[in-house]
Formats: sequence, structure tokens, C-alpha cells
Amino acid sequence: MNKTQALGRYGEKLATRLLTATGMHILARNWRCGRTGEIDIVARHGDTLVICEVKTRRHGGYEHPMAAVTPRKADRLRRLAACWLDRHDTPAPPGGVRVDLVGIVLPRRGAPVLTHAQGVA
Repeated sequence: MNKTQALGRYGEKLATRLLTATGMHILARNWRCGRTGEIDIVARHGDTLVICEVKTRRHGGYEHPMAAVTPRKADRLRRLAACWLDRHDTPAPPGGVRVDLVGIVLPRRGAPVLTHAQGVA
């Protein structure tokens, strides 16, 4: 595992803790759907299926993680959500499907800063 992968795994672990603390039930992590891609975290929040993208950045030269969901990325996440439902032979839940983003910034010193944005796509 290289440094970038390790950083991503660490961020996903932090995001999982955050989402669980807010009452979400984690269904899967790093779920893949062929060539379409990967969902970082699949969760259930009440009667809503949540597809969660996690972006972790070190403090400094990169864009803020909350800027990571472009229209193209949002389309891919919606296709992945449909793939999840299809592969699990499940209709869309009563609360629908929501795409969330957890952005994590790791400062040079101190605790990570986590931001959870609901319904980004």
C-alpha cells in the first residue's frame, strides 16, 4: 500500500466513525461495480440509502476536499448507486438514495477536521 492509499484508508476509517456516530448503519466499504468504479461507503440512514464519497487531504497545496464532487463525479456516484440497488436486487428505499461527501483535512498539527455534506449530488 502506498502513501496515498494509506491516507485514503485512514480517511475512510475516520468517516465511518463519524457516520456511525450520527446514527448511520454502514452496509459496505470500498464496494466495487465493475468498470463503473467504487463506492467508498454505503450506509443506511433511517429509510435512506446513502452513497458516501470520502476525500482526505493533507493541509496545504491541494484543493479543499469539499470541491471534489464535480458534475461528472456526481453522475458516476448516481450510476454506482443504481448498480448497488441492482446487484442487491433491491428497489430504491422509501427515503430514496442520497449522495453525501465527507471531506477530511489533516492539519500539520492537531486533530483532523471532518466536514459531512449531505445530498451533494
